[in-house]
Amino acid sequence: MELQEIKQSESIPDKDSFWIKDESVMKGALDVITEISATNRIVLKANGDLIPNAVAVANIVTENMLKGNSSIQDIKLDSVISEEDGQMTSNIQITILKD
Repeated sequence: MELQEIKQSESIPDKDSFWIKDESVMKGALDVITEISATNRIVLKANGDLIPNAVAVANIVTENMLKGNSSIQDIKLDSVISEEDGQMTSNIQITILKD
């Protein structure tokens, strides 16, 4: 698997997107399982301090809950500099496919 930067012009349809929130990682994993059962594809998205939670959710889903029935297709990383205060914020998109 190769890490790629997210291009600003790229956009993933919102119907397949799942934003990681500041909540229990296991709750996020259960929510992802619910969503992926309907679409067979989901894109986990997270910003800043929530990036480790997104990685944990992806690992729980692919290695424990859907072991052998799913895979991580793509991981995209990017950073955005805020125009307001000049602070840099990283973000991640992890695409999971259900086989």
